[in-house]
Amino acid sequence: MNILQVKGIHKIYGEKESQVHALRDVSFSVKQGEFIAIVGTSGSGKSTLLNLIGGLDTPTKGQIIIRGHDIAALKPKELTIFRRRKIGFVFQNYSLMPVLNVYDNVALPVTFDRGKHVDHEYIRELLKELGIWEKRKRYPNELSGGQQQRVALARALANKPAVILADEPTGNLDSRTTVEVMGLLKESSRRYHQTILMVTHNEALAQACDRIIRIEDGQIWERPRGTVVCKEGEAQPAAGVGSTGPSGVSVTASAASGLGPSAGTAKPMAGVMETGRDGERG
Repeated sequence: MNILQVKGIHKIYGEKESQVHALRDVSFSVKQGEFIAIVGTSGSGKSTLLNLIGGLDTPTKGQIIIRGHDIAALKPKELTIFRRRKIGFVFQNYSLMPVLNVYDNVALPVTFDRGKHVDHEYIRELLKELGIWEKRKRYPNELSGGQQQRVALARALANKPAVILADEPTGNLDSRTTVEVMGLLKESSRRYHQTILMVTHNEALAQACDRIIRIEDGQIWERPRGTVVCKEGEAQPAAGVGSTGPSGVSVTASAASGLGPSAGTAKPMAGVMETGRDGERG
């Protein structure tokens, strides 16, 4: 079952001569429980795409359908409620409330819905599964970066959302903690059948996901997991991938640090037209 459908999305910033075409006719679908990496260089359009899927921005043209709802057609108040209930966010800088302890940070999205019952047993299960139950009364400034990102992941899962959007979730972490957090993301996807879209510039981390969607110049390209595109477009197994980390994540610490290979040019998805470089923003 498709939990997410992106249909013919365009995003244009500015007007007339100053127009920037950030996304061009982007279309793809995501099944329930898939863990997908969206990779691309700075300015490629990957963050713009994530913001549109998260309802933080609106497309110039096209549809984004999550569980049967076209979020671009929702009124502002409806969109706010839908985003709170159906979309979980994991940010690079954690975005935790400094005045709340771990438990209250995780329960916060649920308590925003007035009258909605807080499933304390589920939150307890999340905190134990993510290894932070013993830290539940600590405040964010008393936690390491890895622990704070675990709290952020638990918070994203607390509302049992349709999709979790993770924007460079390991960007502020060292290589060892990066592998641990990737393991937790993958295990959360498997255990809770949770759909996750993760933006990353790290090709090696992307290999741990079920699918890889590459975005360049506002267009998407897709390739099988376990290959990178090297010179002259020849696909080869990714270097630096092989040793298994937590929860079956196949990535070495050196690869997690960004030492894995970078991608070149991939074969475009059907229906995607060629375009020049317009300085699109991401």
